[in-house]
Amino acid sequence: MTPLDLLKKYEEALSSQKWCSVAPLMHKDVCVTFTNGTFKGINEVQVVFEKNFALIQDEKYAIDNIHWAHTSENNAVCLYEFRWEGIIEGEHCSGGGRATSVLIFSDNKWKVITEHLGPYAL
Repeated sequence: MTPLDLLKKYEEALSSQKWCSVAPLMHKDVCVTFTNGTFKGINEVQVVFEKNFALIQDEKYAIDNIHWAHTSENNAVCLYEFRWEGIIEGEHCSGGGRATSVLIFSDNKWKVITEHLGPYAL
């Protein structure tokens, strides 16, 4: 698997809205920053992802415009745009923004160690 393969699997896993699909792609020391805070370690990240999955029904998640800032045999850094849409409290909602992810090669697998999601620049 390449870093790009991992990112595509991550996109699919997020659209599945199943933590059991996302968890294998995350490093145990993962840190994720959303607009509502920074979550450190696989347990905190699981809680926030599962809250999002419960909040947004039938979510579709997409990653586009990927730019690889750095790749090596042990780590990779990418910037991309993300979009989501789904149903929140019976209403169709959507959003998106930009992201930076750091991937590392650990235990013979690529994994997400850091993800920072935020709004589009003004």
